[in-house]
Amino acid sequence: MKASQMLISTSKEAPAEAKIASHQLLLRAGYMKNEVAGIYNYLPLGLRVINKIETVIREEMNKSGANEILCSAIQPKELWEESGRWSKYGPELMRFKDRHEREFCLGPTHEEVFTSIARDLIKSPKQLPMNLYQIQTKYRDEFRPRFGLMRSREFIMKDAYTFDKDEAGLEVSYQTMYDTYSKIFTRLGLNYRPVLADTGAIGGNGSHQFMALCDIGESDIVYCENCGYAADVEKSDAVCTLKDDSKELPLEKVNVGDAKSIEQMVEFYKRPATEMVKSVLYKDSETKKLYLALVRGDREVNEIKLVNAINSAEAFLTFGNDEDIKSLHTSEGYIGPVGLKGDIEILVDNEVAAMKNAIYGANEYQMNYINVNYGRDYTGRVLDLRKAVAGDLCPCCGKPMKMRRGIEVGQIFKLQTKYSEAMNCTYQNEQGKNVPMVMGCYGIGVTRTMTAIIEQHHDDFGIQWPLNVAPYHAVVIPVINKDEAQVSLANDLYNKLLNANVETILDDRDAKPGFKFKDWDLMGIPYQIICGKRSSEGIVELKNRMTNEKEEMSFEDALNKVIDAVKAIK
Repeated sequence: MKASQMLISTSKEAPAEAKIASHQLLLRAGYMKNEVAGIYNYLPLGLRVINKIETVIREEMNKSGANEILCSAIQPKELWEESGRWSKYGPELMRFKDRHEREFCLGPTHEEVFTSIARDLIKSPKQLPMNLYQIQTKYRDEFRPRFGLMRSREFIMKDAYTFDKDEAGLEVSYQTMYDTYSKIFTRLGLNYRPVLADTGAIGGNGSHQFMALCDIGESDIVYCENCGYAADVEKSDAVCTLKDDSKELPLEKVNVGDAKSIEQMVEFYKRPATEMVKSVLYKDSETKKLYLALVRGDREVNEIKLVNAINSAEAFLTFGNDEDIKSLHTSEGYIGPVGLKGDIEILVDNEVAAMKNAIYGANEYQMNYINVNYGRDYTGRVLDLRKAVAGDLCPCCGKPMKMRRGIEVGQIFKLQTKYSEAMNCTYQNEQGKNVPMVMGCYGIGVTRTMTAIIEQHHDDFGIQWPLNVAPYHAVVIPVINKDEAQVSLANDLYNKLLNANVETILDDRDAKPGFKFKDWDLMGIPYQIICGKRSSEGIVELKNRMTNEKEEMSFEDALNKVIDAVKAIK
């Protein structure tokens, strides 16, 4: 491709709303164009990268024995009502009616559709196990789209579903997909880690996320270097090591004035947050039931553990409001479990239950209790309710864990029979009985993966694409377009590279050399072959964009180095 024929739209500055490197660089380098918040058009370079990522995914999925299909993004309400998710999925589900007032949604995921396909088309147990997948655009009405492709309203996703006869078959299918995902993300050049994860709105029992390690990632993961345990903080067990044999002191009420927050209480009491308890009032907006979650003052409530404990969904969990506080006859900022009145369930983190003589709100304006002890002064349901943090002990081996941030690029789930039972997706066993198929679900965010690659592979000058996902492998740049020796050598190199199946750009633009070099650095083309003042001698400069190393060499050597590098990835 000649640069003069390409849609090149680079810019020096990124829009103000682009806060992270990948978002800035995808816009600045002309890989995509923003339409409205959270919706993007992919330009030629961006589409080529997406196609490369999809090719890697397809190759590995096909090797695993999966069958590719393509489903409609438009899904009827009736399917979602069969699974019970039409009313539970939340406002992210984009719903609409056709001219006949029939209700549909734009698919954020495809469990219902794939289950209906298996139900209708798999007629014999001899067809099991079966793995079906697609690569398609998904739609979610995010409340606040942000970070470019990391959280957008539409995104490209590979989703797969396995159908097995039993749990043993699911275990085999799940492990196959775990291994396949590991191969995919390794080939894509990502520094990633599989971690235990919550199943969320998808449901099921058992899940792993594949996290691309990155400081701007939306998720925190904890991991143990000793035994290899790793989990999203939403899923990780928080091991309670607190043992306090102190004598229980008499309960006392203290006027603390306007000290409401933990920080203000630390200042008032001159005692650490570890001696205080944080009381957080929650409400299930669907059932209207109230919950008081108790964690130590230096800890945070893990809301995923909370919704799992109350058998709700994250979309329905809200904080209690003024009206809820009034119904409990308590006071905002001073709420606590001791003597709390009203219809409410108290959920106690196991660390809080082990504390002695702690400080709590007293349900009166400006009042606290000190020397509160669980069991003596109040009761509740004790469970692991807090987020794990760095330094917490590994639930497997007991060694201190570390923490990293990561971008979720893939997730796999053991759905079991959640959808097959609800939607009557069965097979007939040897005894003639209809048995629900046991399902697994496996997703890769294609556009998220593109974002993750850039976050891990960029510098101050632009993107540094791994060779196998770069939009083009090389660019040939004559420094001065009016120099016949430079132009002749550049054209010769360009044609030889194309003949060797190297995807190459010839920069035939009439522009200053510095402008050209900055453009290709920004776009991240892996190899730049620069035809300069020694072109008449057959000498060029080869730049490796990943390392930024430049080396002067004969054009034959440069040609062979690039050809060999491309052959190595095929």
